[in-house]
Amino acid sequence: MLKKSENPEQPKTDPNLTKIAELTNDLQRTRADFENYRKQMDAQKAQAIEFTKYETVKKVLPLLDDIDRAISATPELKPLAKNLEKTLSELKLEKINTAPNTEFNPDLHDAVMMEDSEGEKEVIAETLRAGYLYNGNVIRPAMVKVKNI
Repeated sequence: MLKKSENPEQPKTDPNLTKIAELTNDLQRTRADFENYRKQMDAQKAQAIEFTKYETVKKVLPLLDDIDRAISATPELKPLAKNLEKTLSELKLEKINTAPNTEFNPDLHDAVMMEDSEGEKEVIAETLRAGYLYNGNVIRPAMVKVKNI
């Protein structure tokens, strides 16, 4: 005679198979956790490298200002300017355009002086300090004198 709790159609589960299934699930979760951890570490490593590059470039900007002044003051150093621009380009560092009569852009330029003039359009009259973009982002805005035309 069968007891009520026993069902002849339901096979008994082997405790070893249950344990194997549990361990397999644990292993899969552990692998997924490790893969997520590895991806997170890779992202943090890349972020740290980018931050280090950014900070290094920021520390070099005063030196670039000195080199620009030396090139401007000494005509013999003019050929050095092309080399400098090429090297800056390779470092993903570019000067912000501050040519006279370039339209003033507050995202790229820092106006520290205003020339007395009539007009509605603000343009750059003079560059007081070069500004730079690093990887397309402003690392330092250009310091300029602005006039209206």
